[in-house]
Amino acid sequence: MSEQIFSLAALTVLELSPPEMVEVAARAGYSHVGLRLLPATAEERHFALMTDAGLRRQTQQRLRDTGIGVLDVEILRLKPDTRVDDFRWLIEVGAEFTASELLVAGNDPDEARLIDNFALLCDLAKPYGLNPHLEFMPWTDARDLDQALRIVEAAGRSNGCVLVDAFHFDRSASSLEQLARVDPACMRYAQLCDVLGPRPDDMAEILRQARSERRFPGEGDCDLHGLLHALPAHIPLSLEVPVQQQGINALQRAEMALAASKRLLAECPA
Repeated sequence: MSEQIFSLAALTVLELSPPEMVEVAARAGYSHVGLRLLPATAEERHFALMTDAGLRRQTQQRLRDTGIGVLDVEILRLKPDTRVDDFRWLIEVGAEFTASELLVAGNDPDEARLIDNFALLCDLAKPYGLNPHLEFMPWTDARDLDQALRIVEAAGRSNGCVLVDAFHFDRSASSLEQLARVDPACMRYAQLCDVLGPRPDDMAEILRQARSERRFPGEGDCDLHGLLHALPAHIPLSLEVPVQQQGINALQRAEMALAASKRLLAECPA
């Protein structure tokens, strides 16, 4: 049986600098982290790994000291004005950290252009050993599993993948039956969390929940047993659980996310 990889996602502990995040991941019992090289929003606190060589050196040293690996780097957005070669530097930094997965958002309503740019990105990333994962999110132009698969399959690249996030899977009303039919080679890691309550009608509320009000696995209403059964066995899991709870620091949050995830996996048949 393969050793299960648990990676601490940046969004779970966004207040921490990358070296602090690596230290927390090691203390909490993770094997990997995901590094946010570019911010997801203009408002979030961001640590400039891309431009701060000193911070990159500190992070690399902490990774060596702790034995923590880097699973993925994020977040790259494909927009109408995207020039894919502009992302070469990000890909080079990701490779410097020996990441294997690259998180991609589709923010272009022209699906044909999005397909073309995703294919170009896959071609750019392949020599560096990175696998671009198109993450479907209901407020983007890759809204659900069906659309993300259509884009990735049309791009036709061997390193092109789809990223399944439990929150987005639930809020996009994607299908477990369709997920179970996806080629396992098209999914090299997944993001795990839970979400409470019915799907809101308001997209702004879905976005707010996604960024600040998720639940630890097993503490919400997602069919996580069904999701894990449909995903490839022993797929690496990035724990992305941004929660706002008074009195819980980043280390406690990371520990609670990991403990909840391990309980959930123990409940699922092999």
